[in-house]
Amino acid sequence: MLTKFKDITTFIFDVDGVLTDGSVYVNDAGEQTRAFNIKDGYALQLAVKCGYNVCAISGSRSKIAMHRLNSLGIKDVFLGSGVKTETFKVYLNERGISPMNVMYMGDDIPDLEVMRQVGMPVCPADAAEEIKELCEYISPLGGGKGCARDVIEKALKIQGKWMGAEAYSW
Repeated sequence: MLTKFKDITTFIFDVDGVLTDGSVYVNDAGEQTRAFNIKDGYALQLAVKCGYNVCAISGSRSKIAMHRLNSLGIKDVFLGSGVKTETFKVYLNERGISPMNVMYMGDDIPDLEVMRQVGMPVCPADAAEEIKELCEYISPLGGGKGCARDVIEKALKIQGKWMGAEAYSW
């Protein structure tokens, strides 16, 4: 199973429940916020610096997610994606990416159809059972708790890119 990590050129992540713990905090003015894991952030920006395609596809329209991901160097952020398979297909076609070289990390039913199409479907420990049944790898860490770092680190280590020169700067 871990040998599949060697073929990954593209990481795609859902946001809520994967890069966050799925909680949405709302203040008395109705403004929403989310919390992101700093270790996930480190791994995401490292993957970008190492030349991987890194993308987020979310049904949410969270400007917070856009700001956070852009600050990590991730430019391919698709928010408000009602049908993730359509967004996924357009992204792969525009980039010339084979689905077999894609790792997709999702946590719930809206991710299911995309995850059936990729070479390496993965999920956090607290994903829905239907997602877990499909996955090649289940991170021991929950959404927003370092699961993205876990899978990126595994792929980069297997490909010999984990502790390169890029690793020492943020």
